[in-house]
Amino acid sequence: MALSFYNLNLSKKMAFIFKKSFNKKNNIKIQIHQKKNMISVQISIKEITMLKMYKLSYYIFPLMLGFLSMDTIAAINVYGPGGPAPAMHEAAKQFKNKTGIDVHVTAGPTSQWADKAKFDADVIYSGSEAMMSDFESVFANKIVKDSIEPLYLRPAAILVRKGNPKHIQGFKDLSKPNTKVLVTHGAGQVGMWEDIAGRTGNIQLTKSFRKNIAMYAPNTGAAKKAWEADSSYDAWLVFNIWGVSNPDIGQIIPIEPELVIYRDAGVALTQHSLKNPEAKSFVTFLSSPQGHAIFKQFGWNK
Repeated sequence: MALSFYNLNLSKKMAFIFKKSFNKKNNIKIQIHQKKNMISVQISIKEITMLKMYKLSYYIFPLMLGFLSMDTIAAINVYGPGGPAPAMHEAAKQFKNKTGIDVHVTAGPTSQWADKAKFDADVIYSGSEAMMSDFESVFANKIVKDSIEPLYLRPAAILVRKGNPKHIQGFKDLSKPNTKVLVTHGAGQVGMWEDIAGRTGNIQLTKSFRKNIAMYAPNTGAAKKAWEADSSYDAWLVFNIWGVSNPDIGQIIPIEPELVIYRDAGVALTQHSLKNPEAKSFVTFLSSPQGHAIFKQFGWNK
């Protein structure tokens, strides 16, 4: 006698756990077939009496339903700013390849996704500690505060036009006359130019740099649009990662070691994630050696 169940559409991870669970049972054979994004599980039970079959059904059917139920909540919803997004998208892709679990990353200005995140976010990531503090306020009843974890740092840098026509070699050159500078005064870069200029302890650099600021963009996405639309900007004070992810829009000039500052990307779990244990697995993956390698590829480091 044989009994088979076909096409249990599970994620890769759930399918293989399912197989591992049943293969220890005598007379039960599990076969897994993958076609594109669908995984089907076939269970064959042979040479078993009707009585044993009846008893075994009490074990098989609840477990099948359990795995199907687990699979319906497997997708992880992640929200955050645009800066860390290229690394986060790549991490989501590699995490899915490794586990079979979908990770949906929504990135951009907070105003574009805050309402939806309050409803279904499992993970929220930030572009600076100041931003994470803001998230603690905006999502006060959602973020699990003890779960907040800084992950990786990236340095402030200067993006100049291809060929560096102004021969800019560092931050101090941005304070020279007739230099048109674009800065971001929002998102993860609030006060960044001031922090860099103030490291000298000399107010003159702050005064000179301020005179050269031609635009205060509300976020880096808006700054990028302005940079691409108006070639009169000589330099864009930004994080190095924007030059790494957008190599065609200019070249990166490092800031002097004694002036450069770093800001981090961090992650936090939400109350919604308590219903989806895989969310914590994704956060663990982000800080793993594989996660570090992904972020390093996009200009981040520890």
